[in-house]
Amino acid sequence: MDVFALILMGLVFVASLAIQGGLQATFARFSRVANSRGLTGAQVARAILDSHGLTQVRVEPVPGALTDHYDPHAKVVRLSEPNYASPSLAALAVAAHEVGHAVQDAQGYAWLRARASLWPAASLGSNFGPLLVILGLGMGALGLAKLGLYLYLAVALFQLITLPVEFDASRRALEFLRRMGLLSQGELGPARQVLTWAALTYVAALASSLASILYYASLLMGRREE
Repeated sequence: MDVFALILMGLVFVASLAIQGGLQATFARFSRVANSRGLTGAQVARAILDSHGLTQVRVEPVPGALTDHYDPHAKVVRLSEPNYASPSLAALAVAAHEVGHAVQDAQGYAWLRARASLWPAASLGSNFGPLLVILGLGMGALGLAKLGLYLYLAVALFQLITLPVEFDASRRALEFLRRMGLLSQGELGPARQVLTWAALTYVAALASSLASILYYASLLMGRREE
């Protein structure tokens, strides 16, 4: 079982690299293509928010590349500095996606609430789960290793719930861009490609966590049989 789990982890790792490469290539490609209306990511985010009555939600630049996110506590859509000021198709797709999360928050989207409720456990599991498994196995304390495995399961559950949240935000983003005429029909295809590759990174993250859980579980079962 250990060998199978290691092979699976290797395959997932390779697939994750391929997905990251696909995202970076697609994003780079459409970061060089400006939208026909010359709107920036910040302008599009502001327009969509205002159209939903979310005038209190701010749009701010944040340093880094692909650091875009929505902060539900501060009620701020934060766009990476390149996307904030860029009129590219990629920037508009990302901006609309992050606003999708703001709209989810305003409408009480159930999956978003469920993900938020799991965040403390997932954070704990991400920081301490693997460590407890390794320490438990090394010390022969199988109960401690089992606790670490359970904590890491919270990470996988969080990532599983993240999928509908992210896919729904992308669906909303494309609808915003289409309905408000922010992108032409021909420009929606590239935006969809950017969002699809981005969504696949969340699928890869879940697959990686599940492969790790399988590996840790196989180690724990092997120790029990000794």
